[in-house]
Amino acid sequence: MNIGFDAKRYFHNNTGLGNYSRTLVNGLAFFFPEHEYFLFNPKVSNQYKAPALPHVYEIMPQLKMDRLFSSFWRSNRVIKDVKQNNISLYHGLSHEIPVGIQQSGIKSIVTIHDLIFERYPKQFNPIDVKIYRKKFMYASRHANAIIAISKQTKNDLVEFYGVEEKKIYTCYQSCDPAFTKQITAEVKESIRQKYNLPPEYFLYVGSIIERKNLLGICKALAITKTDVPLVVIGDGKKYKQQVKNFIVAAGLEKKVIFLLEMEVVIKDSMFQNAETFAAIYQMASALIYPSFFEGFGIPVLEGLASGIPVITSNTSCLPETGGLAAFYVNPANANEIAEAMEKVCVDDLLREKMIKDGLLHAQNFTLQKCTGSVMDVYKSLF
Repeated sequence: MNIGFDAKRYFHNNTGLGNYSRTLVNGLAFFFPEHEYFLFNPKVSNQYKAPALPHVYEIMPQLKMDRLFSSFWRSNRVIKDVKQNNISLYHGLSHEIPVGIQQSGIKSIVTIHDLIFERYPKQFNPIDVKIYRKKFMYASRHANAIIAISKQTKNDLVEFYGVEEKKIYTCYQSCDPAFTKQITAEVKESIRQKYNLPPEYFLYVGSIIERKNLLGICKALAITKTDVPLVVIGDGKKYKQQVKNFIVAAGLEKKVIFLLEMEVVIKDSMFQNAETFAAIYQMASALIYPSFFEGFGIPVLEGLASGIPVITSNTSCLPETGGLAAFYVNPANANEIAEAMEKVCVDDLLREKMIKDGLLHAQNFTLQKCTGSVMDVYKSLF
């Protein structure tokens, strides 16, 4: 089977959608080499490359007009290239499919990660909300099948867009295999020194936006009895400044470290390396992720797979991701977050149990299992 992918995020996105695309496609190519995989990339990327495998191909626009208007090629004119490459199935990896593909005779699937903009529209630009809604609804209506990355997202598709349940398949995502590999003490120590990381720290990974609740973590840090600082990997704008204002007012300047602002990180091309991230996770005292709402919450899985305690919210899909292994809190209650932070620091038995349970639970989301569930959806259409 020739399988095509909307690979814009694969080649050009270094956050959640990009990680999902690369992890899934690379996993499919590894575990199911009997198929051919075609990555439709709208423009040249200097950041990510396709795997050097004989059954994986990168397809870019050939006509000058398509290269010039690459966004239009991706959303529409790519269909002619899909046909030329005899694609049996086209997978839109991030919420959309080409307009008109349903009339081409080529089957299509779309992955819907979340409908957060429908639940929290005031946290988005109104124009963006209208664009997202149009694209998501079009894909949901015309794709032959929909992959939702959690039961929460599946339920939202039914609630907001009235999609038939039988059309939606829940296929959990996996994290980069690097997180499941134990980084050596020597490598971890070299990374600690390179980025001047403290001997103990809580870790937050994610965009610094209101929904993800970094301010709530900082409020908890201000009242907790522990001296363990917080390392933040993520960036933001207006909300980030709001968080920083609180940090100054609460006298937490030395307890909150914004890693992406450090000169050594800014200049280091290796910082985005999966092994580097895995080492930073594995050295953390705990991952703190009290988001108000997520489509899946990949940092939770990364934390569990890394063998560290995970504190997260008792809302949306996060109990799906964390299972019985995570410590759940009310994200709106700073006292609960603070209490959880203190417990995982001082209660050795609790830490040991959370680490053991986390590693066990992470086995439900192995790359082989997750790619296998997606391949099952592909095969169900033929």
